[in-house]
Amino acid sequence: MKPASFDYHRPQTLEAAFGLLARYGDRAKPIAGGQSLGPMLNMRLARPEHLIDLNDLVELDFVRMSDGALEIGAMTRHQRVATAPEVRRAHPLLAAAAATIGHYAIRQRGTLGGSLVHADPAAQMPLIAVLGGAKIVVRGLSGQREINTVDFFRSVMTVDVGYGEMVTSVRFPQLPANSGWAFELFSRRRGDFAIVAVAVTLLLDSDGRLASLEMAFGGVGSVPLRLDVSAVAEVGAMPSGKWIAGVSNFAAQSISPEDSASIPAAFRRDVAASLVEKALATALTRARGETA
Repeated sequence: MKPASFDYHRPQTLEAAFGLLARYGDRAKPIAGGQSLGPMLNMRLARPEHLIDLNDLVELDFVRMSDGALEIGAMTRHQRVATAPEVRRAHPLLAAAAATIGHYAIRQRGTLGGSLVHADPAAQMPLIAVLGGAKIVVRGLSGQREINTVDFFRSVMTVDVGYGEMVTSVRFPQLPANSGWAFELFSRRRGDFAIVAVAVTLLLDSDGRLASLEMAFGGVGSVPLRLDVSAVAEVGAMPSGKWIAGVSNFAAQSISPEDSASIPAAFRRDVAASLVEKALATALTRARGETA
């Protein structure tokens, strides 16, 4: 299929982009890498009257440290997120997750901001943003807002961005140098969207006991889910194979995926348990300073 007709705009400045978005409101769609919106246009699931191309806004393509956080511009391509030395140092989990997005050609076009605004609940970038408590920077003609991810993602493909606004950057808290981390996903084929994805970060104290554990899932609800596992992952616990199994089973029973036409909820739970086991084992290996 081909898109419905639209007027094409390619602003050269942020202010011009904000003005176009404000002027045309719900009749306009911004396009960045086009890896999600492009297919929706072709299938006429999206029918904007005005398409606003953001690709000349080079000021939104950056990776930098800012006030102790890793800040990445909304127009930064996934491949740069996956490979930039600054990202690998400050947030290796983010880099590892970005490297699993689609295939190389997709990562060369798709953008961090586009993935977050598209808000597919199975996508990698929303999941990592939720796990790490990232701040989404949204700007428009009326000013700038910094939004917690728990408030930014409202439902499936629905986010807190108003008419005349756009995401301009994302601020990720830096991972502690001695943290353990892991990202795991299960999909039908390499490069497909995840059926289930899980990300974890953890810290151990000087005795090798648990100091903290954070866990989040993608593909199990309408938005990425950050799961409280403190009931079975108490601070001071000594991680072991039995501990990993207990946390994995608890996590799988705590999520509430829905049945779909091709994937039963029970299958997603089983997959989730396996992914959590693998992720915890990998994160513990890294936290202990061993090679994962």
